[in-house]
Amino acid sequence: MIKLQNIRSYLLDEQFKITIINNNVDIVNFTSIGHFDDTKIIVRYNNGSVVVKGEKLVVKKLLIDEILIGGKIKSIELINI
Repeated sequence: MIKLQNIRSYLLDEQFKITIINNNVDIVNFTSIGHFDDTKIIVRYNNGSVVVKGEKLVVKKLLIDEILIGGKIKSIELINI
């Protein structure tokens, strides 16, 4: 029974996460995109926002709960409410 719960929590992970993968920013379990242009992207989540700043920023992947941002990333700022 415990193994089944572990598998379920792994597959249905609802935790907000930011991961840097090959100079890209992967954000999982966000609620909305607050701002988007080629120098700044603001991604909102339950407890605040993430501000990604840089040059030539692009969205490489966009799913209901995941966004992958590429480009020349200069800063990532976490703003808690």
